Amino acid sequence: MLIDTHCHLDVSDFDLDRERVLAEARRRGVGLIVVPAIHAAGWPGLLDLCRRESGLYPALGLHPVYLDQHQAGDLEELAGLIAREGPVAIGEIGLDFFLPALDRERQRALFTHQLDLAAAARLPVLIHARKAHDEVLACLRRHPVPGGIIHAFNGSLQQAQQYLAMGFKLGFGGMLTFAQSSRLRALATALPLDALVLETDAPDMSGSAHRGERNSPAYLPEVLQVLAQLRGQEAAYLAEQTSHNAREVLDLTRWPRRDMGFAHHDEGN
Repeated sequence: MLIDTHCHLDVSDFDLDRERVLAEARRRGVGLIVVPAIHAAGWPGLLDLCRRESGLYPALGLHPVYLDQHQAGDLEELAGLIAREGPVAIGEIGLDFFLPALDRERQRALFTHQLDLAAAARLPVLIHARKAHDEVLACLRRHPVPGGIIHAFNGSLQQAQQYLAMGFKLGFGGMLTFAQSSRLRALATALPLDALVLETDAPDMSGSAHRGERNSPAYLPEVLQVLAQLRGQEAAYLAEQTSHNAREVLDLTRWPRRDMGFAHHDEGN
């Protein structure tokens, strides 16, 4: 069974066929999916989706790219939801220095506040780091958290090693399937297996076989197959190990909260 550690299944791109997409993902062996939030307006729908559908796990946070949509009271609301709902992680949070219009100081303030919330709740974080790995690492040193996942990792081997020393796993997805992603492929081959988790980032970051199309959690096995070819290891073995890695960093037993009357639906954990 595969775990998609980063899939925005709650967004409107899936409104017309979400159940079909989910059924196809399950048919292809993707049994568990972590659904990270991007802004406060999406939190209720995301939580409702994860309550309705077995095998979906919520992460709550405020994404740096949506900086202009975040409101003054969002962080306070997030703190309350963490306490009440028991998400499996805080995310998607981080820094994006690729887009010049995003105010870097506001991003840092938002990011470090959410790191502090994660630390207080003893939760891992799902981090978006684009052209900002050194700054993210510096923030993590000042605001340590119980590990997490660096989503769509594309940094250097040295940066990867620094993240691993802090208890993080590194997410690899559709970009790995492109032959021209030589540096990324070299990283996926050189890193220890216990560092790797799989993800799609659906509906974004489609792989080479689906260029220009909406991405789907059903495509995660394609990432697995490429990883198996690169590392010269059996796909079934890599599926087992990457899923183990995901469970190691994300306590999936947190969701759903037993004291809220929802049946626990992850029988494999």
